[in-house]
Amino acid sequence: MPELRKDPVTGRWVIIATERSRRPSDFVREAPPQLAITLCPFCPGNEQKTPPEVLAFRNGGGANQPGWTHRVVPNKFPALRVEGELLREGEGIYDKMNGIGAHEVFIESPDHDTALADLPEKAMEELLWAFRHRVADLKKDPRLRYLMLFKNHGEPAGSSLLHSHSQLIALPVVPKRVREEIDGAHRYYDFKERCIYCDIVRAEIADGERVVMETEHFLTISPYAPRFPFECWIVPRRHGSHFENMDTSITANLAWVLRMLLRQMDKVLEQPAYNFMIHTAPVQDGPLTYYHWHVEVIPRLTRVAGFEWGTGFYINPTPPEESARYLREAGLV
Repeated sequence: MPELRKDPVTGRWVIIATERSRRPSDFVREAPPQLAITLCPFCPGNEQKTPPEVLAFRNGGGANQPGWTHRVVPNKFPALRVEGELLREGEGIYDKMNGIGAHEVFIESPDHDTALADLPEKAMEELLWAFRHRVADLKKDPRLRYLMLFKNHGEPAGSSLLHSHSQLIALPVVPKRVREEIDGAHRYYDFKERCIYCDIVRAEIADGERVVMETEHFLTISPYAPRFPFECWIVPRRHGSHFENMDTSITANLAWVLRMLLRQMDKVLEQPAYNFMIHTAPVQDGPLTYYHWHVEVIPRLTRVAGFEWGTGFYINPTPPEESARYLREAGLV
């Protein structure tokens, strides 16, 4: 029988459509489009085709020259811009402000044809270090309230360039989706005086059914009420509200866990398009006892349609217990 499950953090309900239950092989995936690329702006030798880099890790060469292993540049067509004033104002009952923020691209490797999951582990670690460096720099701007770190892999996930890259968008407001998490976690803490994510870590380890992978520092789970089939969270076992304040000694472990999860998904789901995003506390807030940063990874196997848009309910045809089992059985790849 189908189930309705409630996310304990946000209060969002999802429908686990067990009568439609789908195995990994049941998801029909469109073949990726064969894009004709004559000049990739992210490849070595084409550095002048992007805005000047704001960060780079190098084996040699000078700024905006070949020799880099990881490069961060402003987006050539940014959603938001750093220059200008916020100028908050109202128009009757409506509110608006200027599009102040930042939009940056993290070029994960000089290799054009290799996906992030297939790059050396060091490349994943460099991506995380680059994220941390850019957050530390951008949070100095008091106009910026929230920094979203994310990756769109594959055309169905929103990627328009084949060369593997991630992105950062800095916002002058806290996004509604993140605010729902923070507010839900705060309500739980007010009632129980414990972090709900810390409780989720303990509960999932004790139960084991939705655990995909466990290391000394991180727990990877298919959450109890996932919006999408094979959705996974990577949650630090030790409490911390801000990603950029993560203990530097565990960065390599997070790189290993994230790379391993992407490789497991590639094996089980035959290289799906996916999104991952890092949910962290607002950058202008101090340490929060009630919120817990984490990584969310979502393979793009189904489409959001009218019911989901109209109700806010998501229909997931694969129970999280089955998703976790399939990924566990993929082993360490």
